[in-house]
Amino acid sequence: MSSLIDSGAIFKYHRDMINLYGTRSSLTLGWRDRHSQLVRFKALSQIADLNGHSVLDAGCGYADLYTYLFDIYPGLQSYCGVEQIPELLDEAARRYHHLTNVSFISGNFISMELPFNDYVFASGSLNYRSTDPDFIFKAIEKLYSSCRLGLGFNLLSRIDGYGLVVAYDTEKILTYCRSLCDNVVLVDDYDPEDFTVFMYKEG
Repeated sequence: MSSLIDSGAIFKYHRDMINLYGTRSSLTLGWRDRHSQLVRFKALSQIADLNGHSVLDAGCGYADLYTYLFDIYPGLQSYCGVEQIPELLDEAARRYHHLTNVSFISGNFISMELPFNDYVFASGSLNYRSTDPDFIFKAIEKLYSSCRLGLGFNLLSRIDGYGLVVAYDTEKILTYCRSLCDNVVLVDDYDPEDFTVFMYKEG
């Protein structure tokens, strides 16, 4: 679903950002600033009461989403982060290896088999441009099939110029999501350039 060309560009970008900003900055992960990251986390956190539930974070970076969710839902059962870039995964593991409810998997979440979790999240990790024109639809289907209760993801709705990331038409994304799921919710009141989608499984 994603080519070596796609992965190579993503690896290079983040390694260049590490060289520029180190491992402590949200800029390394591609966020415009810390606020941009947090408003997206806030939107995703509204998917449900996550206390007592397991979470998978697809493209977890430094696993910043874990700390955000745990502050709101201290009864979070478990968090599993999936990350393909070793430098990002190593830093995430360094920060959270001592926590028994946190685990990490090395690999590309698009091409690997994912463990089932109650809720699956993708924050920023679906925005990369792909040589596959159907990448976003395949990715949504893959992640939705890996959740027991719900999937939450965010996408850019607008960008300036042409680069590593791509914007998506909200209605096209919603139409596709509704072809897979009867209960789809749009959240688009937190940033003029971004939107979040929740897809819920019944029962």
